[in-house]
Amino acid sequence: MRGASLTMLLGLMILFSGCAAANRETRTMEVTAYCSCGKCCGWERGSWKRLKLDVWNKYISYGQMEGKPYTGRTSSGTRPQEPRPGLFSADSIARPWMIPVRTVFFPWLMFPREGTIAADTRHYPFGTRMHIPGYGWGVVEDRGSAIKGPKRIDLFFDSHGQALRWGRKKVKVQIER
Repeated sequence: MRGASLTMLLGLMILFSGCAAANRETRTMEVTAYCSCGKCCGWERGSWKRLKLDVWNKYISYGQMEGKPYTGRTSSGTRPQEPRPGLFSADSIARPWMIPVRTVFFPWLMFPREGTIAADTRHYPFGTRMHIPGYGWGVVEDRGSAIKGPKRIDLFFDSHGQALRWGRKKVKVQIER
């Protein structure tokens, strides 16, 4: 009997102890937005070497890499993405009628996804997770030419219109290292 109560006590201690606390801090940051369009990412269709006739190809239009093919990948080598809350989120509570649609027609939308953040990697290395109010969770996977210092980040959006609607904001960002 004593062994069973000791096991139960040990189990309760493990249950209520939780995981190790993550190293988190909150910082007010200037947050801007970008997308994968030519205006935001500095590419243009066609090359002047081919008289702009190869319109299906994209080339970097300025900077050190000018004239090189544009791949659309981030500095860390990933494809940028916008965050998705997943099935079990506040969005499902706000719009419960979408749950059957998501599970039957779009099953990949059941899983949450973190967005892409561009930051100064001297302050936030690749893989740093951040929570931005109004955007959600994101991971530092990119660096931008105008992103300098510890109080500036850039969020990826799927469309230029969404990026323009976000604009430039000062928000309290939760940083998880």
